[in-house]
Amino acid sequence: MVSDRAAGDFGSKLRAARERRGISLRHIANATKISIGALEALERNDISRLPGGIFSRAFVRSYASEVGLDPEETIRDFIAQFPHDSVTAGHPTSEQVEDNEALESDRRMASTFLRLVALSIPLAIVVVYFTTVGRRTKAPQPVEQTVAAASPTPAPPVEDPLVPAASTASPPSTPLTSSTGTTSSTTSTPATSSPASTSASADAAVRDRLTVAVVANRPCWLSATVDGQKAAERLFPAGQQQTFEVRKELVLTAGDATAISVTVNGAPLRPLGRAGQVTTTRINLSNFKDLLSAR
Repeated sequence: MVSDRAAGDFGSKLRAARERRGISLRHIANATKISIGALEALERNDISRLPGGIFSRAFVRSYASEVGLDPEETIRDFIAQFPHDSVTAGHPTSEQVEDNEALESDRRMASTFLRLVALSIPLAIVVVYFTTVGRRTKAPQPVEQTVAAASPTPAPPVEDPLVPAASTASPPSTPLTSSTGTTSSTTSTPATSSPASTSASADAAVRDRLTVAVVANRPCWLSATVDGQKAAERLFPAGQQQTFEVRKELVLTAGDATAISVTVNGAPLRPLGRAGQVTTTRINLSNFKDLLSAR
């Protein structure tokens, strides 16, 4: 009962400071770019509506600055009233999920490598066998040489002294022709690259990584973690754009779900949530197609 009353004192302290200054939640939301829903949850001590970790502490610091409270002292009171891992340590569950996914990815890669090795060994044995047999096989002789060797040599003609000698001039040579009477010729066709191979290489590049572009439609708090590394955590002004190259997963937290637009490999994502809602979205190679906007 004491802890519940203490927890209620924190939200009441923030609300009392705001009312003393005559400031509305709408005014604080416009100044800090934090949704009204998140500010109301903070005053109700409903930390389950907050994104957690340093992002929640940033909300508390911004609120305290607007109502005239000491930001650092307010942060200490916040941590003292809510000594949970989600407040003090950030997103431990996210880190655990990322570690498990990385381990599972390594296992899949090792399994695929072993299957490729198992398939390549029999194939290599077959190639070596047929190559060795082909070298041992004697090439057959040409048909023209066989016929020439089998036919007898004709006897020279007997010359008649009464008949004048025939002309020894040989007839003009004619080019060899095929059975259809046309001169044989060979043509070579230049090798051209197949469009299918180009398309396959492009698809392989898409499967290897994601290009995620985020644009702020209006000022908004934004946090981005790319492949386990913090890539952004700040207030994005309207029109601000940032692109992330993702190989495993992007964890994107927005202070207002409708204040940003997101595209993956040039394709737009559907809305991340309702207006004023604090959302955390995971985008990876396995689920990004399910998040795309239906056209």
